[in-house]
Amino acid sequence: MSALRSLWDEPRPAAAPPRVWRDRVLVCALVAAAVLEGALRPDAPWRWLEVTTVVLLAPLLLWRRTHPLRVIAVAFTASAVTSTIMGRDGDLYTTVFMLLLPYALYRWGSGREIVLGSAVLLGNLGLTTALGLTGLGEAGGGLVVVAAVCSAGAAARFRTGLRSRELAQARLTERERIARDLHDVVGHHMSAVAVRAQAGLAASAGRPEAATEALHVIEAAATRALAEMRTIVRVLRADELDEPHAPGAAATAAALLAPGPSIAHLASLRAGPPPQVDVHVDDDMDDLPAAVGAAVYRLAQESVTNARRHARNATRVVVRVTAEGTQVRLQVSDDGDPPPRPASEGLGLAGMRERAGLLGGTFVAGPRDPAGPRDPAGPRDPAGPRDPAGPRDPAGWVVEAVLPRSGARAGPGRARPGPRS
Repeated sequence: MSALRSLWDEPRPAAAPPRVWRDRVLVCALVAAAVLEGALRPDAPWRWLEVTTVVLLAPLLLWRRTHPLRVIAVAFTASAVTSTIMGRDGDLYTTVFMLLLPYALYRWGSGREIVLGSAVLLGNLGLTTALGLTGLGEAGGGLVVVAAVCSAGAAARFRTGLRSRELAQARLTERERIARDLHDVVGHHMSAVAVRAQAGLAASAGRPEAATEALHVIEAAATRALAEMRTIVRVLRADELDEPHAPGAAATAAALLAPGPSIAHLASLRAGPPPQVDVHVDDDMDDLPAAVGAAVYRLAQESVTNARRHARNATRVVVRVTAEGTQVRLQVSDDGDPPPRPASEGLGLAGMRERAGLLGGTFVAGPRDPAGPRDPAGPRDPAGPRDPAGPRDPAGWVVEAVLPRSGARAGPGRARPGPRS
């Protein structure tokens, strides 16, 4: 009973895809195929009744994702009525399109719709068998085929749901790391406030101007601490933590106790197994907020780790951080062989995109465009100018993130996602 109750309460999957041009093309192709089959099979009895049934039912495919139960009920009731009129099952091959409806029911329907739709399917099969329109052997074979189709829909539903949960956990983990990275920075600022306040009080009796100097230092440190604290609040109040019992929410407070890195730690990426890692950082990086510095390091660290794990025949990885006005650009590239096929975005890339988006930045990752010129210190910006006569970059993988130097999120609401890789 508990399993049935759980199935009954199962909600619909989020974001069912709307009707697209392919659905309309499919409907038109089915109608044309049914008419053509009816014309080419004069030996099939009641063929024009079957053709009419297919022509009338084919448009239901347009609503199979948004109204799967209603589509199942209408289609299989009409099919049962047609079989009763003919006194036998249909002969047209184009009626096989109706197998798409049970698949859509188990892929996009709610638990209640799945239970009721399954009852409609079994009732249709039982009715035609009881009336002698379908033999027992045919009924058994049809039940196996429908069960296989339903299982395929349920498997696709489970796989997509598992992927969504993995991506949500990856985003949550990245937010925890951001908060952890900022915790020590805020503590440092508040310690500076306390120390300067004590020094100002001790010196105020003999040197009143010392109190004024201390107040200026306290004001600057408190302002920086407040900015970092606002960043932490934005991270921890994101959508995945709106629910008090969200997965991993209890671990967030404990995660805040660990120290975090900064852009000064990029040099440590040189240590490790091959390939060789070269790090180039512009000098004008001293005033970066802790959130931006930590993000640059974490993105570079993840990119270098991915290159060491997945870059085939790579001999060199280049990490470059440049200051461009109000932005900071991070580019990590390798000279490995290009991937044999387009790579799907994994959980690591999803977490990197989440971190950049929370700071109002953008993130892209993908194979390098080999049309760009070679840079002696490493690959250049893929969007930069190209010299057709110059030497070419080797194929490889490029990760690029552009973050605002202020570390401010770009507008209210959800983090702005970067372009898809």
